[in-house]
Amino acid sequence: MENRESRWAELFRRGNRGDGAAYRTFLTEVTPVLRRIAAARSPGLSAEIEDIVQEVLMAIHGKRHTWREGEPVLPWLYAIARYKAADAWRRRGRPSVPVEDLAEILADERSGDPSAARDLGQLLAGIDTRSAGIVRAIGIEGESAGEVGARYGMTEGAVRVAYHRAMARLRGLADGKEERE
Repeated sequence: MENRESRWAELFRRGNRGDGAAYRTFLTEVTPVLRRIAAARSPGLSAEIEDIVQEVLMAIHGKRHTWREGEPVLPWLYAIARYKAADAWRRRGRPSVPVEDLAEILADERSGDPSAARDLGQLLAGIDTRSAGIVRAIGIEGESAGEVGARYGMTEGAVRVAYHRAMARLRGLADGKEERE
């Protein structure tokens, strides 16, 4: 039996290509999962869960062209559900649920977003090794330009310039305006 990721990705892919039955099946299968995500991310908003689910489904439909077929569909879906649940909280105002009640739901901040790490890794693989090392050292690990310069035999100014150029290349790769090296 196929796993959920590959099944839903295939259904969504076929739906985006015009297969209405596959698209309906996709939406039918993801709705219960979206409902659970909305409920988990919106404690105290139980009366609004179905509204949130409907907003998520409308966002999926409206943004389905933004999903890249080679990428997993689950993180894309989960991100939309998270944002719509957050939007519901913003509309309502300040949450009235104590933070302690959310301890089981909140993610461990140290673990980060696994899809973001994968995406960053793919982008960094598209630039030269030295530039990628400089971005990792300064942008991720928080090292100073002086520390990085000592390691690469560069001045602080040269490291800063290399860092900014690497970031510009990464933005170009992310936007699809530049090709990988």
